[in-house]
Amino acid sequence: MPMAQFDGKIHVVENYGAAEIIADKLRAFPVLGFDTESRPAFAKGITNRTALLQLATANEAYLFRLCKMDMPKKLTALLTDPNILKIGAAIKNDLDQLKRSVKLKPEGFVDLQNVAPKFGIKCLGLSKMAGIILGVRVSKSQQLTNWENITLTPAQKRYAATDAWVCYLIYEKLKELTH
Repeated sequence: MPMAQFDGKIHVVENYGAAEIIADKLRAFPVLGFDTESRPAFAKGITNRTALLQLATANEAYLFRLCKMDMPKKLTALLTDPNILKIGAAIKNDLDQLKRSVKLKPEGFVDLQNVAPKFGIKCLGLSKMAGIILGVRVSKSQQLTNWENITLTPAQKRYAATDAWVCYLIYEKLKELTH
């Protein structure tokens, strides 16, 4: 299978004001791919706050560096809007971790792990679902890197964008299959 790699425009957002403007722009999209990243903790019971929140459309990915700014109010509003679908895989931990940092009542989230079984899919990891549904591989090589680095590496940016984008693509493909 070919490797899936996001090749659209990647926006790294480290500024509160820019994040507010982008969150407004994203309200125009009814469906967004979603993921988060945190600095890995290698000790039991230790979790780090969300360092990066990723939202993706078909052609653009937005990487919000929450480790460098407070959660923007308009981004919180987007995450609590039930009319904008945010599609992710295994999102319970992502949302629980976000809620530890900011007062948030997430709405409009769709976990692919709840949708895929309705199509007879039993392998529910993002990589497995991407292979089954899209016929592509998804690299997890950057998963355990430091997401709080001063700057993200090109590989980190591509990985983060790809994860959110692939969630979007899987959802769109499953939606096609229901028509």
